[in-house]
Amino acid sequence: MLNSLKSDCKRADIPAVSGTVPEDTIQDMRSADGPSAAQAGPNITPLGRSVMAAGLVKEADMVSALEESRSTGVPLTRVLVARKLVDESSMASLMAKRLGLEVVDLSRINIDPTASATIPIQMAKKHEILPIAWKSAKLVVAMADSSDVVALDDVRTMTQRELIVVVATRSSLLQAIERANRFDEAIDMTSQAATQQLTDDEQPDLGVEVIEDAPIVKLVNMTLAQAVQQRASDIHIEPQEHEVRIRLRIDGVLHEVNRFPKVLLSGITSRLKIMANLNIAEKRIPQDGRIAGTINGQSIDMRVATMPTVEGEKIVIRVLDKSTARLELGQLGFMPQTFNEYEKCFRRPYGTILVTGPTGSGKSTTLYATLNMLNSGDRNVITVEDPVEYRLEGVTQVQVNNKAGLTFASALRSILRSDPDIILVGEIRDQETAIIAIEAALTGHLVLSSLHTNDSVSTPSRLTEMGIEPYLIASSLDCIVAQRLTRRLCDDCKVPYSPTAAELSMAGWPFDRFDPPTEAFKATGCSRCAGTGYLGRFGLHEVLIINEAIERAIAEGARTDTIRELAKHSDMQTMKEVGFLHVALGRTSMDEILRVVA
Repeated sequence: MLNSLKSDCKRADIPAVSGTVPEDTIQDMRSADGPSAAQAGPNITPLGRSVMAAGLVKEADMVSALEESRSTGVPLTRVLVARKLVDESSMASLMAKRLGLEVVDLSRINIDPTASATIPIQMAKKHEILPIAWKSAKLVVAMADSSDVVALDDVRTMTQRELIVVVATRSSLLQAIERANRFDEAIDMTSQAATQQLTDDEQPDLGVEVIEDAPIVKLVNMTLAQAVQQRASDIHIEPQEHEVRIRLRIDGVLHEVNRFPKVLLSGITSRLKIMANLNIAEKRIPQDGRIAGTINGQSIDMRVATMPTVEGEKIVIRVLDKSTARLELGQLGFMPQTFNEYEKCFRRPYGTILVTGPTGSGKSTTLYATLNMLNSGDRNVITVEDPVEYRLEGVTQVQVNNKAGLTFASALRSILRSDPDIILVGEIRDQETAIIAIEAALTGHLVLSSLHTNDSVSTPSRLTEMGIEPYLIASSLDCIVAQRLTRRLCDDCKVPYSPTAAELSMAGWPFDRFDPPTEAFKATGCSRCAGTGYLGRFGLHEVLIINEAIERAIAEGARTDTIRELAKHSDMQTMKEVGFLHVALGRTSMDEILRVVA
């Protein structure tokens, strides 16, 4: 199992740490707390002197702590922290500086499971040491007490590897060991479940008789928890010829995290269908469901979609973090000019605002953030959505139910009889919905909605293709926001460089509009960002204001190219130009902008 796991898991990337532990450093470790060390003052060890020299502990307190350490056998570092004489992070930094080692934050890195599996979890707990990554053929191990040479000797003997030592706080180390323990349990559960060799005919019984401590249940729960912990927006459970592949979409990019034996597919699928209240016996048609609960202290909603494939049912789970609904527009990446233009539009008492972009581009987040700014006690705000992704306090939210006849169009008609001030239509999908939304805007309501188009200037043409009269589009539209999500550079490892004029020209830099940057940044990768060079995402927003010239052109049925030229004359910043501005500010890289915006 371990050999298979090694071939499937991606190596974690640890930034520049010290090499193998040199002999003189080991000797320093051995003498750090020992009574044979050269002593100054009343039996104060070299480590104690280092702590005092840093101004962290007074001599009297150090003497008392050393006495407790020698009498109880508890390392001096732990005694000092337990007595609250030194905080954990300061002690970790001091230990690392004293021995020339690197400090890592284990709560912010992905630990390589093939590294942590090189020693028994009992040894990790006993010595409070955890292998976390590979550097070439060397093993990177994290410790809170890097002076514990006994632990290092035991790990070196067990793994037969040269070690690279990094320092972590004890609390983060213990949490990391517990996470590694849960991963080991997952591997054991996989083996247990695989040995059951359940056939497809037996699977429906699994959905009825499964119990909470069954291996499949724990395996599914841990997969969901791993996705939430790693900030994944989507979980892909994909049947292959001989295996089940698990991939997570993190910051918009898919990463493979696990592979399980193919025999587990039906069990995993049945468990997820039960959680999402789907029909476990139906495997021939797609199904949609929802899972709600709390994972790692976070309130999470998950949308589950199944799809039959030639290798079995594929499941994609969209992870909806409810905290997203509380985001403010200023946190979404708007540039000052585009934000000011957008705010002028959504502060108006009536009209239509459309947010456009592909699936997963953050349209719903922008619409919710806008509603949060508009939601006040003197306004009646009603939404119609499919599905209702996030609950908003003080907002009346309607869930579309096509089976019962509650469509976007029928819900909108009902909403118009409910005295609304602001209406949010989750998505304009057909002509009927579009006409009702436009009529609502023309009769004194502010209507917000989303639409699938590539950019802002092509939106009027898309509405015309849906059968809407151009004059209605022109008179009702106030603003169109097109957007994409781009990855944010990791602040811990981004590297500055000076882009050449040729490079900027090849990328399409608008020299006639913006001065070229003298400095930009490239992604490199470190332990914090799991070697990707990026951490988190923000929006690129293109805001098209429908002024008189553009309104006249839309009413006359003008082509998209004509509207684009008029938008440029009105000083609209295109999505690509907004991306270049973010590059100049050091928020993202040129490569990332070119990946996101063609």
